[in-house]
Amino acid sequence: MINEEQRTTLIQAAIAIRAKAYVPYSNYPVGAALLMEDGTIVTGVNVENSSYGLTICAERTAVTKAITAGYRKILAVAVATDNAGSPCGACRQVLTEFARDVPVYLVDGSGNGRDTTLYTLLPDHFGPEHLG
Repeated sequence: MINEEQRTTLIQAAIAIRAKAYVPYSNYPVGAALLMEDGTIVTGVNVENSSYGLTICAERTAVTKAITAGYRKILAVAVATDNAGSPCGACRQVLTEFARDVPVYLVDGSGNGRDTTLYTLLPDHFGPEHLG
């Protein structure tokens, strides 16, 4: 479980990093922040590409940065968008590789939104535990 201070800091990190998103096509900046098991927060933004299929979401950018830094376990996730939007299906699946039923905070630019969990967003998930 994470405490209120960690939750607030995580959400603020997701909101702040949104400004660095590269979104010339959708104009929909997304910031993601991951709380790792040692308390470190790793952030990411969406990076669009003129070949739309090569666009990478903020959540997957953050996961890639975390793994590159040597982390393997996510304790909580915050995603900041214009309207407290939810991660796409691909991001939900990637998150389940490194997290279990962790808290997910979906917020707008003011920090308003909703709290949920990863398994609520991806019921009947498929993760590493299913491979034996």
